[in-house]
Amino acid sequence: MSRSLRAKVLTVSDGVVAGTREDESGRALADQLAANGFEVVSRGVVSDGIDEVASAITSMAQGFAGLIVTTGGTGFSPRDLTPEGTRRVLEREAPGLILGMLAVNRDKGRLSRNAAGTIGRCIVLNTPGSPTGAVECLSGVLDILPHALRLLADEPTSHHT
Repeated sequence: MSRSLRAKVLTVSDGVVAGTREDESGRALADQLAANGFEVVSRGVVSDGIDEVASAITSMAQGFAGLIVTTGGTGFSPRDLTPEGTRRVLEREAPGLILGMLAVNRDKGRLSRNAAGTIGRCIVLNTPGSPTGAVECLSGVLDILPHALRLLADEPTSHHT
């Protein structure tokens, strides 16, 4: 049997860092993960920016095996650079996870510039900054993540449908 499912949530938001906005999307993701069998072992907040995001993800991934989900910074505003920071540190991209997330994201989901992939033994997913968009995107891949994490950890898996 595999280890318990572990996750970390990273909120990317100048406003949350400055204390002018509540971290509603980070809380919504943590609640969704916990409701689906994940132990949320940490939540972090970082300012928008390529270097800031890359550094935070690298730090979260160090010595960790599990899921890292970011929220925020995936849109079109000039400071929305989460995908660029994420791609800087990913070892392998996972376009299928992006497609799964965007397939279920309604409303403004077509404006989200998500990234997804692996770093070490972590799967990293970018989700939008709105609580609804973040939860919708994550819901599009939650069913496959336990299997993907077992594969990444080189644990035995079943390839039966």
